[in-house]
Amino acid sequence: MKSWRDKAIQTILVGAASTSILIVLLIFFFLGREAFPFIWEPGFSNLFQARWIPVSFKEEVFGLLPLVTGSLLVTGLATVLMVPFGVFGAIYIAELATEKERSFLKPFIEILAGIPSVVIGFFGLVVLSPIIKNFFGLNTGLTALTGAILLALMAVPTVITVSEDAIQSVPKAFREASLALGANNLQTIFRIIVPAALPGMIAAIMLGVGRVIGETMAVLMVTGNAAKLTLDPFSSVRTMTATIAAEMGEVAFGSHHYQALFWVGIFLLIMTFFLNVIAQRVLRKYQMR
Repeated sequence: MKSWRDKAIQTILVGAASTSILIVLLIFFFLGREAFPFIWEPGFSNLFQARWIPVSFKEEVFGLLPLVTGSLLVTGLATVLMVPFGVFGAIYIAELATEKERSFLKPFIEILAGIPSVVIGFFGLVVLSPIIKNFFGLNTGLTALTGAILLALMAVPTVITVSEDAIQSVPKAFREASLALGANNLQTIFRIIVPAALPGMIAAIMLGVGRVIGETMAVLMVTGNAAKLTLDPFSSVRTMTATIAAEMGEVAFGSHHYQALFWVGIFLLIMTFFLNVIAQRVLRKYQMR
């Protein structure tokens, strides 16, 4: 009887764990079913053009390069801004802040993480965009940099929270041994604690990047939505997520435009998949040390 129960519980657990794999496969199947007719007409090569003009009286163009570069530009800038603030903020809260400072900062960070993205988008549109425009002397403040700052603001709480948990999980014996050997507090933090917590901090950064690359409303509101091939942070861009959100509701079902939007979703899913693979390899590398 005990063996039968163990097998039943094991089967249930395996089934529950396999559900995520099944869901991912079904997502790929659904996207592929709607997108694959585009391969034959107008042709798969159309997706690699440098223009995205889905509505035109002359010639429709469905090049994904402007959307991919826009997403990569905004994500890259947001990551550059997010990592130092998130990592050093977590180190300060976990190791250097007083109890009073910690009791104030942690609820504030949690509130920031819970603010809806559309509200942050309004803040960027009304407050941040004019500041960017006036400070850099631009024609418009709706730029990739504006979107990156907002996305970094949205991702920093995630990085701080997870990184702080990773730092707190480092055994106290590490700190005590380092201090006993004559290291000061900062040497202990940056030479002992941070390297020991590095796998968890890398996971926090990857979660933040995942939040950034999948965000829709904020970038839709503040990046200018100009589908052009550029790597200029002061230029208006359009991301893949913003394109899907802005156009899917009005596109004709089964049209080439409709199929191209599903290809946008496939490319976004592939980028996210490779990001997770890279994160797993980096984590495995540091765990083996």
